[in-house]
Amino acid sequence: MIQLKNITKSYGNLTVLNDISLDIHEQKVTVIVGPSGAGKSTLLHIIGTLDRADKGEVTFSDIAISSLKEKQLSEFRNKHIGFVFQFHHLLPEFTAIENVEMPALIAGKSKKEAETKALELLTLLGVAARKDHKPSELSGGEQQRVAVARALINNPDVVLADEPSGNLDTDNARDLHQLFFSLRDKLNQTFIIVTHNQELADMSDFKILMKDGKIQDTVNS
Repeated sequence: MIQLKNITKSYGNLTVLNDISLDIHEQKVTVIVGPSGAGKSTLLHIIGTLDRADKGEVTFSDIAISSLKEKQLSEFRNKHIGFVFQFHHLLPEFTAIENVEMPALIAGKSKKEAETKALELLTLLGVAARKDHKPSELSGGEQQRVAVARALINNPDVVLADEPSGNLDTDNARDLHQLFFSLRDKLNQTFIIVTHNQELADMSDFKILMKDGKIQDTVNS
């Protein structure tokens, strides 16, 4: 579904990604692992169009996203890609359901349509009872489930997650990991996840090991 060819990215004299080529498979959970500074998050940001490579090409379902202009990229990102980060980045002044609705409203959906879809997702993720609570009134695990619902609201082709369980305790982290695989099966959702969590890495369909800006190995589970 996503193909990267000869991706290189540098910041000044520091080469963060060095000639990366990679295929991402549809309806699978792909995990990117490796030591800090390996280039994992930079790679994820380039896949998610949050950053641009210096060299190389990213193709997304036959669309060469590397060549899109900023406005086109923004529209593409909103429609095709969902994001979940280590820190949930929920807007504190809005309720859970309002946070989930927001990307749908930005995409031009009606308030009613966005609210219906948001409630459906919060129900699926087991936090519908907390829909009218603000982030400060939710536990860490609940906040991340709301963040996952927000990532799914526009039916994205892929969800990118950067250390999504890094700020959670062991039980909540395990619940979140199980949730990803449940969504893969129930919604045929594709995930690309950067993580240091070995348990999640071992569960994945594909495991990509990075070191020093290069892919060292790809393991098909």
